Amino acid sequence: MSIGYVPPPPSRFSVLSTSSISSDHFSPTNSSPRFSLASAPSINSTLVGSSKPSQPRQSIYDRPINKTRTAEVSLSAFSFLFSEMIQYTQKRVSGINDLERRLNALGYRVGLRVLELLAWRSESASKAPKRETRFLPALMFVHTQVWRAVFAKQADAIEKSVENPDEYMIVDNDPPLERHISVPRDMSTLSCSSFAAGIVEAVLDGLNFPARVTSHATPTAQYPHRVTILIKLEQEVLAREEVLK
Repeated sequence: MSIGYVPPPPSRFSVLSTSSISSDHFSPTNSSPRFSLASAPSINSTLVGSSKPSQPRQSIYDRPINKTRTAEVSLSAFSFLFSEMIQYTQKRVSGINDLERRLNALGYRVGLRVLELLAWRSESASKAPKRETRFLPALMFVHTQVWRAVFAKQADAIEKSVENPDEYMIVDNDPPLERHISVPRDMSTLSCSSFAAGIVEAVLDGLNFPARVTSHATPTAQYPHRVTILIKLEQEVLAREEVLK
C-alpha cells in the first residue's frame, strides 16, 4: 500500500478570509498518522504570495522640507479653497473694508509661515546664509522668491512712488487669486488680493521692515485683473535706510 498526500476536505477552507484557516490543519503533530509533512509552508506565503504589507501613508509633516521645494498645487484646488475662504469671511463682515481687513489677516498668518520655510531652506542650502539689512534687496526677495513660492511665478514689476518716498508698489498683471473670481458691481472696489497683501506685510515685518500693505485693483485693457500691492513703510525704516547709505 502506497502512502501519499491526501488533501483536506474543501469544507475546511475558506477563500474569503485567511483568518478562518487554522494552523492546526498544517501542523505535523496534529496530522493523520498516514502521512507527515516535511515542512509546513507559511500561510501568508501560500495565500498572499510575496506582496509586502502596505505602509501607512505619510502626512505632510513627515515629508522632508527640501523635497517639497518643487511641489505644486493644482490651480483649481487652490481657487476652490480660496473661494471658500472668501465666502466664509463674507458672511461674517459688515462691509468691503472689513472683508479686505480679514483677508489681509488671513494672508498675514500664511506669510509668517512662508518666511520661516524660505529662511530654513536658505540656511540649509548655504553655508553662509545672508540676511538682508537694506529694504530694496528685501523687496526683491518678496518680488521673486516669495511670489514664486506662493504663486509659482514672480511678480511683474516693482515701482516707487515719485510723490511719497515711503511708498513702494509690487505689480502683478495676472494674479492667480483674481483669475477665477467675479466681483459683483455693488462690490466693485473689493480687492481679493488683500490676502496677498497680508502675506507681503508678514514677510516684511519678519525681516524687520514694518509697513502697512494694501491691495488695489488697477485693471487695464490688456490685463483686466491687474493688481497693485501698495507698501507704505514706517518712518523708522526710512531713518535706518538713511543711516546705512
